Amino acid sequence: MCTLALVAGPVGAQPAGSSTAFVPVTPGPIMHTHAEAAEYADTHRGAAPTGTNDFTCRPSNEHPKPVILAHGTDSNSYSDFAALAPLLVESGWCVFVLNYGLAAGDEEYGTGDIRVSAAQLGGFVDTVRAATGADEVDLLGYSQGATVARYYINELGGDDVVDRWVGVASPSYGGTFYGLGAAAALVPGALEIAEESFSVALVQQLEGSELLEQLNTPTDTVPGVRYTTIGTNVDEVIQPAGNVALRSGDAVNYEIQDLCPQDLTGHFNMVYDPFALSLMRHALDPDRYGLGDCVPVALGTGIPEMIIQSNF
Repeated sequence: MCTLALVAGPVGAQPAGSSTAFVPVTPGPIMHTHAEAAEYADTHRGAAPTGTNDFTCRPSNEHPKPVILAHGTDSNSYSDFAALAPLLVESGWCVFVLNYGLAAGDEEYGTGDIRVSAAQLGGFVDTVRAATGADEVDLLGYSQGATVARYYINELGGDDVVDRWVGVASPSYGGTFYGLGAAAALVPGALEIAEESFSVALVQQLEGSELLEQLNTPTDTVPGVRYTTIGTNVDEVIQPAGNVALRSGDAVNYEIQDLCPQDLTGHFNMVYDPFALSLMRHALDPDRYGLGDCVPVALGTGIPEMIIQSNF
């Protein structure tokens, strides 16, 4: 395993607090469920999805831009991308991943301030471009990772080196967490308690948070970058589910059920659902790849297994 010095560098003004980042290079096996991948990541700290972080990889004419994947909250690149990354590698891309946002005292990545995580991602983008010789990269973020990547693009100058941004189950306009977020906002000190009990990154993803207001004002996109969101209308984390979509006229917003009505995959299952995985590949290169086969997926698929894995 290899650790690089990717703690937030001098990319604009940084907020108080710090977190660390880690570049995993020990390959783990391909996984087919989120719970299995998360379990493997727990017992193999620092695992990397199959085929990723090969710094000798040179982009091909068919796929001239490396793809960098950004993971979600309380997670890491292996647990979230042990299925998607190998699919993209097999399709011919150079694929890279970073574990970012490990807040002091926490055990999981994706817990630190999103602004700092975005700067860490920006440093990694520079590393990937230098290693591969690529002028531009594409970014695909899952859940919090979509916001981390979009913050880097919109606020930290990443628009100069990013062509496509794909947000999967992106909290673009945040979630209410079944009304708990809105209730907490009305109680003095409740958000601070939530940051201490959970993480600052989680609070920053609440609907109406200061960070999301900044990121979406005056517009949620910047010129020169092609934006795509992929959401589900049965998202168990982001409510209302429409908050995944970007509202700028130049963004492409997909909802899984519009394309495959019988696929009721939710937030946690999205990065392991075959149809959603094919849609992600399509979003990265719509001229080369079509949609996958539409097959039924039951409501709640993967949720009990993730609950068991996370708590027992």
